[in-house]
Amino acid sequence: MSYLLPHLHSGFAVDQAILSEEDRVVIIRFGHDYDDTCMQMDEILAGTVERMKNFAVIYLVDISEVPDFNAMYELYDPCTVMFFFRNKHIMIDLGTGNNNKINWAMNDKQEFVDIVETVFRGARKGRGLVVSPKDYSTKYRY
Repeated sequence: MSYLLPHLHSGFAVDQAILSEEDRVVIIRFGHDYDDTCMQMDEILAGTVERMKNFAVIYLVDISEVPDFNAMYELYDPCTVMFFFRNKHIMIDLGTGNNNKINWAMNDKQEFVDIVETVFRGARKGRGLVVSPKDYSTKYRY
């Protein structure tokens, strides 16, 4: 599904995408198009792009092609989704301990839309950290 979403091929393009968007949340998926986790996440992203077009824009970045942000954002996972609003990284408390990003594939499109809506509302109020509508600390049940 990654062919349906716009790709950014340089660090400059990523910076310009984050800087140029004034009224919408910029969602960037860092990873590889061939990775299974990224494929699952790309399917969710592609399925929600139409619903979120008024308040969010989605881009994909290959971390091998654009390694500029790997150390800065600690992009060590196969698939990472991050949120930006008005040139500011918006953190989200998902209950997992890592508030900077989502580093697993979502299963439900509506769940992802709810997260993005929460990020958008919190970011418009000037918050740098928003709390997720669902707690993901029990995602893996042992």
